[in-house]
This record gives sequence, structure tokens and C-alpha cells, in this order.
Amino acid sequence: MPSVVHVVGASGRSGAALCRALLAAGITPVPVVRNPARWAATGLDPAPRLADLGDPTALRAALAEAIAVVSTAHARHAPAVIAAAPPSARLVFLGSTRKFTRWPDAHGTGVLAGEAAFRASGRDGVMLHPTMIYGAQGEDNVQRLAALLRRLPVLPLPQGGAALVQPIHQSDVTRCILAALDRPWDGPQVLTIAGPRALPYAAFVRAVAEAAGVRMPRIVPMPVMPLLALAPLTRLVPLFPTIRATEIRRLLEDKAFDIGPMRAELEIQPIPLPEGLARTFARPQ
Repeated sequence: MPSVVHVVGASGRSGAALCRALLAAGITPVPVVRNPARWAATGLDPAPRLADLGDPTALRAALAEAIAVVSTAHARHAPAVIAAAPPSARLVFLGSTRKFTRWPDAHGTGVLAGEAAFRASGRDGVMLHPTMIYGAQGEDNVQRLAALLRRLPVLPLPQGGAALVQPIHQSDVTRCILAALDRPWDGPQVLTIAGPRALPYAAFVRAVAEAAGVRMPRIVPMPVMPLLALAPLTRLVPLFPTIRATEIRRLLEDKAFDIGPMRAELEIQPIPLPEGLARTFARPQ
């Protein structure tokens, strides 16, 4: 394991979680951030290095002596990090399984572009593509879903929520990154990281409701087109979470993945969903 790790995007949820884990392991994180106030809000001690990912000179200076670089920024920034990091530095990128979606958007296409740039670079390292991440401080996946469940008497879902999901807890994402830092990679590698098993979205919703202590609304199967038409109206409802059309479309596709390579390469056994949700809702909200 490197004794010093430069963390690009350290003030984000996954970046801050990684910095906490590095400090707990006696490893020095070098946070590379754009907004010093956002880094200060994490309450972590290491002084940050300021660099905008769109400023090659500043980024190169921030990573000048790096021996290991983790980028938790969006994968579309991979070309900038590759260009700025020393040629000998080990690289770990955080991507997203959004790259597999049937409804490409800027997020997904950016991940694909970042992965392509990383593969073409020939650099030693790995890009980890997590599924839905939950359990981070301030995350808006299960917390937002729980807030939605508190307000709905019924929950309309495309196909009744039959599509599969395989969420991964933030602690497992962090463990995967640490394991990736501790492994000598030969050239650019890519791995999908996910929870231990896939389950229907409806079952996921029920598990969130139970963990959050929220009454489970009745699930009503509904065609996708009316839901897409109603989604923009959620922005107008006070204290109601905004629902985006892209989120509804993605409820039609299975997001289930083989984590055999993750277990083999990183030796990580992800925690079961009930345990992860218990940890998530144990914290004061």
C-alpha cells in the first residue's frame, strides 16, 4: 500500500470517505479539490491542494510528486488526470455502471469516454464501476427514497418494480479502492463493483422502508409514459423530492452484475443489503 495517496475530488462523498479510511489506516491523503470551503466542511485535517480539473497547469502541480492517484471525480475527467499524473503513478478511477444503460445520458457517455481514454493510455491502474452507492454521508439514494416513501400513500412503479438492482454500500466502495491501491496492476484494467446479490426494485424499496421505519406504501404497477409525463411536476411540489425522467426509464432495465471478478481481483466480500441499510439509518438524520 502506498504511504501517500493523492485523492482527486476529495470533498465529494466517496472522496471524503476514502480520505477518512486512509487516515484511519495511517496513510497520508493529499486532497485535491476545487472548492476549499467544501473540503473544510468535511472536518478533515489535511490541507488541500487547489486545482480545477479544467486547469491542466494547476492539476499537474497538485499531482507533481504523486505515487498513487485516486480520482473519485466523474470519470469524464480521466483524460485530465492521466495527463497531469506522473508517468509512474498508479491510477485508480471511480466510474459508474451507468455506462451500461440503454438510455445514454451525459453521465453515462462521460463514463464511457473516460474509460476509453484510460484504456488507450496504457497506464497501470484500474477503473472501478460501482452500481448505485448508498450509505455515504449526505447520499441521496436511499435517504431520498425514504423521504419519498414518507409522503406517498401509493408508489407507482413501471412493471411494478420488477427490474433488478444491486446497490453497493459506501464502505464497500472504499474497501474496493483501498484494495485496488494495494494491488500491482499491469496496464489499464476495468472492474464492476456491486453488492452481493441483485433483487427486484420493489423488494429494495421494501427493505429501505423497513430500515428507515417508514410505512410501506402500496406498490401500483403503472405504464411508463404517464410516469414520464408526471415526473416534471414533482419539482413544483413543496418538500417533495424531484423525480427525473431518466430515473424512471432506468427502472425498466435490470442492473445486475457478476461480482466474481471483484471478489477474485480485490478479495472483497460486500456486505448484505440489510446490514448496509441498518448502518445507513443508524446515523442521526
